Order: sequence, then structure tokens, then C-alpha cells
Amino acid sequence: MIKVEGAGYREVLRKRPLNVQALYGEEPVALVSGRDIAEAAKKSGSIVLAANVRNPLTVKGLLKAAKKTRAVVLLELAKSESTYCGCTFDNVPDYALRYSAEMGHGVFFGLHVDHYGIKSREDLLKSISHLRKIIERGWTSVAVDASHNPDWENFCFTRDVAMHVPPYLGLEAEVGEIKGKGELSTVDEALFFVGGLNAWGVFPDYLAISNGSLHGTYDKAAGVEEGIDLKRTLEIAEAIRPYGVSIAQHGISGTPFDKVGHFAGAGISKGNVGTLWQNIVLGLKMEPETGNAVIEGDSFVKEKDRGISEALWREIVAWADDQGISRKGGDYKKANKPFHDQIMALPEPVQERIVAETEEWATRYIRSFKAEGLAEVLIETMSRRADENAAPERTILNARSEFTREKALGLSRKEGRKGDFSD
Repeated sequence: MIKVEGAGYREVLRKRPLNVQALYGEEPVALVSGRDIAEAAKKSGSIVLAANVRNPLTVKGLLKAAKKTRAVVLLELAKSESTYCGCTFDNVPDYALRYSAEMGHGVFFGLHVDHYGIKSREDLLKSISHLRKIIERGWTSVAVDASHNPDWENFCFTRDVAMHVPPYLGLEAEVGEIKGKGELSTVDEALFFVGGLNAWGVFPDYLAISNGSLHGTYDKAAGVEEGIDLKRTLEIAEAIRPYGVSIAQHGISGTPFDKVGHFAGAGISKGNVGTLWQNIVLGLKMEPETGNAVIEGDSFVKEKDRGISEALWREIVAWADDQGISRKGGDYKKANKPFHDQIMALPEPVQERIVAETEEWATRYIRSFKAEGLAEVLIETMSRRADENAAPERTILNARSEFTREKALGLSRKEGRKGDFSD
């Protein structure tokens, strides 16, 4: 266990991002820049567990796992999730501070804005003030996602939004929506996108790609299967490595652990897990080696001694039925906000079993990601810096003239995508 009173920990506190220092002052919470987390993961050859926190109990379980394993985690919330969950961009930082303090601090984490969707020029303009407010609330990393648009618009929107994210905070970009098996980003598409950002002085830590994963549950009875293509992933990772960019793997829930163990070898250094934590909160029956929710008779299955109470589950099912939501559908996620207060008012033993199971699964991922002890690498990474500014050293390798609308139109994905696969 890392000592809070130790010199290394004090150095981390001194070199936290300025937005964190301005918000939390002398509070010894180890909330750090996504830039530092990305650098430490690359240096150690590990993968950072990035978890979508739709409920505060998920935050608590993740932080407990991170402290126990001396790991570093990213607590994530997508822009869309912030609209239908009790967890928001405003309150997640304070939940994290509260749980870190209950543990006596000494747990290392970042706050990552996942899938900040930009689908239009109107979204672009709104993002300027909205992201500023989010960053002022202590978030330390941002994923700009304009992948719903054709390649040229994706590039331009991403470039312009990223220029309003302080360079000392983490940055992720996305090329190709996360849509499931057989939907693959190409090397040319990724090189145009990352190379063009580089030409404009925008330097992401991670690139999210479409490599066959899916957000949500794999309905195997309907023939939906996990299909992450690690060969294509590695091809893209090797192509963009000269730019200092690695792969962010989205949609890991439902992926076998024996496959997850090979992710680092495919150039992946950030692993997003989301739906699994919601399954734990609800107490849904899951496959033990994948975390995929089991569907029986066109319905999720609630297990008696896991997750929320059976009485509350029945209320949620009745509410979902009234909303016209399929009993095996992804829109069960929309129950998070209307039932937030009831979940947080459940008896302590019920809440603690949710936290304990979250900690157990998070620990499994951390070990599979080879991220135990990552906090020590993070301390060393931050200690080498002169001050709190974690902006990476990067070189502009390309001329802007090499990245034009005409060249974008020559790529494999010329049309915008239909649908929203952002969480």
C-alpha cells in the first residue's frame, strides 16, 4: 500500500492538474491528469481500466480495487450517460472525493469525459462553454467523439473541440463508431485522422476505433457475438505509434478474459468497461468469464442475492414495461436516473454487496490488464516533471496541406453513420 504521508504521494499532490488544485486545494486526493495515466500505462506495458460510473456505488468499488492493487483507474461518464443517470459531471468528482477520503486517500485515479459527442456545428459551438464548466468541476481527461460524421467533418470537429481542452489534460479521439462485429476502421482512415490532428498541433493520447466490439449486451440467442479483431487493432496501433497515440478499446463487457489478456499485445493501453457495472448494480445473471448479461426467455434474469433488492427490481421492470422498453434491451440503462435515490437508499448490506462485487470484477480486470502496481509507475512519471503541467512532448510531423477534404473523401468511409452508439 502506498503511504499518503510519503514523499512520492506528496509529489503527486503537488503536480496534480491546476483545475484539480483550484477545486480541492489542500485535500490530499490523488486525482491526476489523464496525460500522466496514459504515459505510465505505455511505459509499463499495461492497460488502464476505464469504467463508466452510472451509479456512485460503482465509483466506490472501483476505488477500493485500485487501492488494493496499487493500480490507477479512470472513472468515466459519457455525455449521453450524464443525461439519464444519477451520476453527472457535477457530482461524480465529489463522490470520488468522498469515497477516497473514507479510504484514507492513497488511491490514484483520473476523471474521464467519455464520448463527448459532436454531431453538428451547433454541438461544436455548445461544447466550448460546456466543456469549460466540466473541466472546472475537476475532470482530467476528455474523449471527443465526432465519429458519427463523415471523415472530414469528424476531423474538423475533433480538431476544433480538442483545441479548447487544456493540453495538460488527457485527450482521446475516435475514428469509426463502436458498432459490433465486422465493423472495422481502416489503417488509412486512422492515419489521415491522427496525422491531420498532429499537423494542427493536436496530440491525442488514445484513439478509439471500430474493431468489432459492441456497447451493451451480446444477445447470443439473436446471433450477436463478440468480434474484436485484434489483428486490425494491431495494424492501426503500429501505424499511429509514431504520433504517440495508442488504442482505447471500447465495449469490453462481454469479452472473455482469455482474450482480454492479449489486448496489450495489440497496442491497447486503455480498456473501457461499462455495461458490466450496471449488471452488478441490478444483480443480473452474468456469464462468469465474460460479464455478459444472460438472457432467458427474451428477458434479463435477476439473481436473488446480488445487486439491488428484488422488490426494487420489480419496480424497475414495471417502469420499463410502461416505457415500452424490451426486457432484454439496452434501454434499461435509462432506469438509472429515476431510480437513483431508491438505489442509494437501500440498506447498507445491499449496497455493500454491490460494492464488493464491483471491487472483485475490477480487480480481475486490473490483473488481466497487467496494471497492478501502476500507481508506482505513475508516481515516478509525475516526479520527473518540473511542475503541474503534463502536456506531452510531441513533434509536428506533417504539413496541413497533406490533409484536405478531397483526401478525406478518398477514404473508405465517405458517408456519415446512422444511429448513436456512443455508450
